[in-house]
Amino acid sequence: MGKEVIIVGGGIVGLSCAYYLNKAGHQVRLFDAGNFSSGASHMNAGYLTPSHIVPLAAPGMIQKGLRYMFHKDSPFYIQPRLRWDLLKWGWKFAQSCTEKHVEQSLQVICDINLFSKDLYLDFKKEKNFDFQLETKGLLMAYNSAKVEQEEAQTVDHARALGLEVTQLDSKQLAALQPKAGIRAAGAFHYLCDAHSTPGQFMQQLYQQLTNEGVECFENSPVTALDFSKGKISGVQTTRGKFTADEVVLCSGVWSARMAHSIGIPISLQAGKGYAIATQQHTGISIPTLLIEPKVAITPMEGFTRFAGTMELSGINKKIEPSRVAAIAKGVQGFYPQLSFSQNELDQAQYGLRPLSPDGLPYIGKHPKCKNLTLATGHAMMGWSLGPATGKLVSEIISEKKPSLDLAPFAPTRKTG
Repeated sequence: MGKEVIIVGGGIVGLSCAYYLNKAGHQVRLFDAGNFSSGASHMNAGYLTPSHIVPLAAPGMIQKGLRYMFHKDSPFYIQPRLRWDLLKWGWKFAQSCTEKHVEQSLQVICDINLFSKDLYLDFKKEKNFDFQLETKGLLMAYNSAKVEQEEAQTVDHARALGLEVTQLDSKQLAALQPKAGIRAAGAFHYLCDAHSTPGQFMQQLYQQLTNEGVECFENSPVTALDFSKGKISGVQTTRGKFTADEVVLCSGVWSARMAHSIGIPISLQAGKGYAIATQQHTGISIPTLLIEPKVAITPMEGFTRFAGTMELSGINKKIEPSRVAAIAKGVQGFYPQLSFSQNELDQAQYGLRPLSPDGLPYIGKHPKCKNLTLATGHAMMGWSLGPATGKLVSEIISEKKPSLDLAPFAPTRKTG
């Protein structure tokens, strides 16, 4: 028998949850503070990344963070500020940056990425979906021998997990996209990856939900959760109060605040990313991640997107021009002939990615609230893992055996 479900958050995770819950026979209402057309789910790099098997919390990240802390144009920037939530998150993050944590996470991250990629491919086969989804892989381009050696270690892990990766020298890389004019020492080609145009898929998924009768409320933030006796009895929104059998909290960086309001102590920080778009012909036809400047390049429908940076400066809407300029500079280091107009730089967008301390998402229920399912903390893998998360949430609420082991994603797990 179907349940009444309220979903809080209309990003890729929220829409995916709505899709699979509706498909499973549940009655779904979805509330979003925006209008389903902006945010991190719309301006990300669009990567489906089985290659990204190493969590953000990895050895060396603390040293990099300290080194970059006072450089606003660095790829990884933490704004110095005395906030208890940031200090607590930072301590847990530091405790998670171990070889043991990486080893325990490799298979977990690989499995959920491959599962999600298969679900995207299933969407592609459906008659009501016609969106860009190309399986050309991902190039990890480098210029220094040190970076090559570091990435080679990840490649060894990837191959051990059965992922297909080849290495290209500078001539092979240039020949692969002769019109792109890339200048790099070489690249590792992760053939397991794919890419898409996020806004395109989001629009089609939203349209499919509304066509199937899912109630999607835009510009309708959830203001409070009525909580008593270990259960959510009502959801307060700007449209009034609603009740449901189950609630799914997947509002990205805002999830922690809502969870804390009912006594669930999940740890999240907002990781701001920036993106520049150009409609000029770049000659780039294969997604490419420039390792040194940490810039992700994606050929999308009608434009090319250049995304980068990880800025921990809290939840805010400020766009730092120096960080946008750093992305442009990083691109020109590999593509000397490519330059951005001032208008393209001025039109840069941003998205806030929810970062858990150990780099793994929170997917599952918490013992303090029996009718709440958490689905947040995906960091840079939100786009890649959206469908997998939606499917798992549907299985949890439908009380079916989950497609993957949920223990690594448990909201109650010890981080750090």
